[in-house]
Amino acid sequence: MSNFNTIITGTGSFIPSRRIDNSHFARQTFFDRAQTVIDSPGEDVVRKFRDITGIAERRWVEENQTTSDIAAIAARRAIESAGADPETIDQIIVAQNFGDVMRGTIQTDMVPSIASRVKHQLGIRNPQCIPYDLIFGCPGWIQGLIHADAFIRTGMARRCLVIGAETLSRVVDNYDRDTMIFSDGAGATIIEGVEEEEKRGIISFAAVSHTEEEVHFLYMGKSYNPESDPDTRYIKMDGRKVYEYAITQVPPAMKVALDKAGIDIKDISKVLLHQANEKMDEGIVKRFYRQYGIRPETTDVMPMNIQELGNSSVATIPTLYDMILNQQLSNHKIEKGDYLLFASVGAGMNINAIIYKQ
Repeated sequence: MSNFNTIITGTGSFIPSRRIDNSHFARQTFFDRAQTVIDSPGEDVVRKFRDITGIAERRWVEENQTTSDIAAIAARRAIESAGADPETIDQIIVAQNFGDVMRGTIQTDMVPSIASRVKHQLGIRNPQCIPYDLIFGCPGWIQGLIHADAFIRTGMARRCLVIGAETLSRVVDNYDRDTMIFSDGAGATIIEGVEEEEKRGIISFAAVSHTEEEVHFLYMGKSYNPESDPDTRYIKMDGRKVYEYAITQVPPAMKVALDKAGIDIKDISKVLLHQANEKMDEGIVKRFYRQYGIRPETTDVMPMNIQELGNSSVATIPTLYDMILNQQLSNHKIEKGDYLLFASVGAGMNINAIIYKQ
């Protein structure tokens, strides 16, 4: 008896070539939420930041690039990887949160949608190819996979293009220390429904949302610089609350996905987490395994690229996945038959997780 599987047949990513290392911020004047200058040497601020997040550098796009531009580049690479005809794509799902923001502005541009712009840039003429954006915080790419799987399993689509793309360097407050966390990037995947003897692809998923006080943990707010325009808004977060929420709420959601899959935790080869904060991600994985009475070596099961690439929101997991498949991340590889766990947390607050068999 054959199985109907939803599988990833192609991957692609765009990682900007423009490197911004931590020394870039050493002479920056930072303010706290009360708009009081942080009276510490820049070198100390940067050193403490790296100790907490693990980030040594991040990537920013060139001045003439936008989110839709880099999303289209990653998409072309995924299509080529899959050997797919672009005209056979039924849906283009772009996970993003700020649209196209031109250099030197802070205005979000989402009309038309980023997905429509990607379809245009790809030159797809098929009117049955439906493009739309998914605004779901950092877990957007995983949610895009969940959407694609649902459409494929109900027969409403056969092949989907799911992209996670963001240019966070365009929406940060240069006077806020959290500026150093954020980066730019894009990752794309071709998702297809196929009938096969072996059960593989998306096995199970879980999703959680908390929108009481949690809804304000990430938000748009004014600059911390008291001399800045109070009507201009930038991405802001309550880092401590995000951290506490993530390490307590993400592991149970991951457990729901694993238990639904009906496999043993020891069968998981890799856990691909949203690259948000090195210490936070390590804490999430340790707590996840402790639910099963196991203390893992996180370096073996949890690949990371946040040290060099920073936090590019919806792009972190698909770019990480693509890098591993293309042997661009030392000490980590993914082989046929491996069980993977994708999981993310972000603004909303939203959490999701997928068990995937390679």
